[in-house]
Amino acid sequence: MSTDDERPEVPAAPRTRAEMRAAREAEAAAAAAVAPAAAAAPAEAAPADPDSGDTSGADTPHVGLGGEEPLVSGVSAPDVTRGHVDPGASTSEAADSEAADSEAADPGAADPEAASRPTTPPAPASPKPPRDRRFLIALGAVLGILVLVGAGLGAVSLTQGPRITDVQVDPAHAIESSGSRVILTTNQSLESIDESQVTVEPAVPFTLDAAGRGVGIRFTVPLDDDTEYTVKIADATGAGGGPAATLETSFTTPASSIFLLRRDANGDDKIFRTDLTGEKGVPVFAADKINDFRATSTQLVVSIEDDEGSSLLVMNRDGSDQRELPLPGDGYVGAIQVSERGGFVGYSYSDKKLTDTEGRASVLVTQSLSGDDEPVVTQVGGEDASIFVWQFVPDSAAVLFIDFDGALSLVDRSTDAGVQSLGLATTIQGISRGTYTAIVERLDGTVVELNLADGSEQPLAASNPDYGTAMTITPYPGGTLRHVVARDAGGVPQGQAIITVDDEGAATPLVEVGPADSILQACASPSGQYAAVVIAPDMTDNPYDQMLLPLPENMETHLIDLRTGDEMVALTGFDASWCQTAPQF
Repeated sequence: MSTDDERPEVPAAPRTRAEMRAAREAEAAAAAAVAPAAAAAPAEAAPADPDSGDTSGADTPHVGLGGEEPLVSGVSAPDVTRGHVDPGASTSEAADSEAADSEAADPGAADPEAASRPTTPPAPASPKPPRDRRFLIALGAVLGILVLVGAGLGAVSLTQGPRITDVQVDPAHAIESSGSRVILTTNQSLESIDESQVTVEPAVPFTLDAAGRGVGIRFTVPLDDDTEYTVKIADATGAGGGPAATLETSFTTPASSIFLLRRDANGDDKIFRTDLTGEKGVPVFAADKINDFRATSTQLVVSIEDDEGSSLLVMNRDGSDQRELPLPGDGYVGAIQVSERGGFVGYSYSDKKLTDTEGRASVLVTQSLSGDDEPVVTQVGGEDASIFVWQFVPDSAAVLFIDFDGALSLVDRSTDAGVQSLGLATTIQGISRGTYTAIVERLDGTVVELNLADGSEQPLAASNPDYGTAMTITPYPGGTLRHVVARDAGGVPQGQAIITVDDEGAATPLVEVGPADSILQACASPSGQYAAVVIAPDMTDNPYDQMLLPLPENMETHLIDLRTGDEMVALTGFDASWCQTAPQF
């Protein structure tokens, strides 16, 4: 049997790192074994003498052993750069280098098991910050941007000064009632503002309330209709400094409307709402007998009568949502008035069953327009007082009245102060809006302006020119309407007129009628822009009706522009909603 068959096969060339390493170790061992023989060779054969011409050893390369440097000058050390093998390297080293290059190109080819072994992912070129650190960096960037934006806006505010960011105003309410406000909101808190810095065009009296970023301007009288108002605040500065600025805003009030009562002897009486041209009249409520009515900015209060007595209804201004208010008993209601600010209705009440010893006659009753409370009868000295004449004080819940003994008194329904005595008087002519001042006639016939707040008074100045003693005086913002009668030497009426008298006393005739006609009432719109004058024409052929408040069947309401003195229109009806009380016969 041949011994060659027993020898193991040796691979022609190493294939793995382990095989290459084993091949290098085997080669190194073989070289170590040959080294002694190479060292002994010079002893057996003398070196060639250069002089003899023997050049047998000249072609033998000199290889450094044991890590020594090569002896041949000009031959560099083996290049260990991948892919390059020194030509003088051994066969095993060349094979090792080629195998390494092959393995680098395709690790799976050099080591078939390498493809199945898990690999370690390469380390990132630059480590990323942790997630929390990234969040903090982003948060810091956002905060930095916000700081920069805030600083920029602050710089803009400091360079531009304050400016208006919001305006609140109710123009429709402003023409109906006093005390309406326009509220300005600014982009920054303001230094204190004085009333001298504020102007309103057209001019109207106001009070000022300013704090922080808000500026409130309260108009003490109602505003004109269909008018553009401009509010300016000069030299407004921010609380933090910076340049001054002028704050300005404008708003336009709507056109006015008016309610009138038209009685019909042959059908239902009707309350109409119309514009000031009379071309858009619309009936809002009808009943067989409407005695009187009053209007607030949101509601109507209507007194109707029948054979059983009176009923008092409250409804919206369009006639919807009607509800009846409870009365103190079965009786009759007259002289209706309303307190817009206090939310009260007041009236004169008399029991249906009335004798010399039983029943209440002409007592003053007040109650809430909502109907949530019981009617309250005004008392003086603990007893129900019969009232001759009375009026609500505008913009309050106070009542000014004169009883049948001539005592002038004031009682405020919003407090428990009780009745305040103000002396003796014969009649109440009117009470000015926004001033808390009443015009009353004393027992000696003098007419005075009475301050209801402190009880002080002064005589009412005569007009210029002097038109004599006025039958009625109706105040309005900026002046009064005075009803005067011209008489002949015998005292017979020759004519009547409504005179306008401004706050300086200058008098101008507004409406004049002859002896055949009669002026029944004159009142002004809430702002004093217009006047409504009720005239009963041709009194000899104009019979009175049979109502609880008897009036001529034919009456006209003349609307007049008080700014120009021009008559605008004459409307059929009476009891204009601008008036505090109904006309008197």
